[in-house]
Amino acid sequence: MFTSPHTSAAAVIGTKTATETETRTEAETRPTTEASIHSLPASKRILDLVLGGTIAIAASPLLMLCAAAVRITSRGPALHWSERVGKENRLFRMPKFRTMRVDTPQIATHLLTHPERYLTPIGALLRKTSLDELPQLISVLRGDLSLVGPRPALFNQDDLVALRTACGLHHLLPGITGWAQVNGRDELDIPVKVRYDAEYMAAQSLLLDLKILALTLWRVLRAEGVQH
Repeated sequence: MFTSPHTSAAAVIGTKTATETETRTEAETRPTTEASIHSLPASKRILDLVLGGTIAIAASPLLMLCAAAVRITSRGPALHWSERVGKENRLFRMPKFRTMRVDTPQIATHLLTHPERYLTPIGALLRKTSLDELPQLISVLRGDLSLVGPRPALFNQDDLVALRTACGLHHLLPGITGWAQVNGRDELDIPVKVRYDAEYMAAQSLLLDLKILALTLWRVLRAEGVQH
């Protein structure tokens, strides 16, 4: 059958246009999908501000008592500010009540030889009850942390940061507590922690966050998963 040049050109142009449209659609859809997975939902930020602010106000007498106890029982400031890896691997300073002596090396506790030697007189109690974590509400209100998310790595935990980055977890806002914390906390090896963090990223929702917060409270009351 004879086909005119005009018909062939129109068919080619039509095919090219359809292909370009599909390419543009894929390019426009891909970032939107990734953003929906990694961006902070409005409901999550509202939960952080409302619940985080409420806890901070209600716990203010306890916060002042802990701060005074740290200052009285050991030399140095009440708060210890550590460099942590946040969303998109940006560094930020995170506060905790100081539970270690001021001359303690700046490495993860489990990497210390005999870490109990560095504990302050009330350091073990603060860690066992998780009261040392309360100042991190400051970071939640500032937007550096969420109440729930992967625990922020220290700036020099290269193995943990690299593994999280490979899994895309660096796109998430880190949290005071997370899915890994309620499934083992200090007892978990790094690959296992990252696996739990990845499970959280895949299933994250407001309901899951509330479940993790409830489980965290239960584990804190039972002092589970704390090694030092």
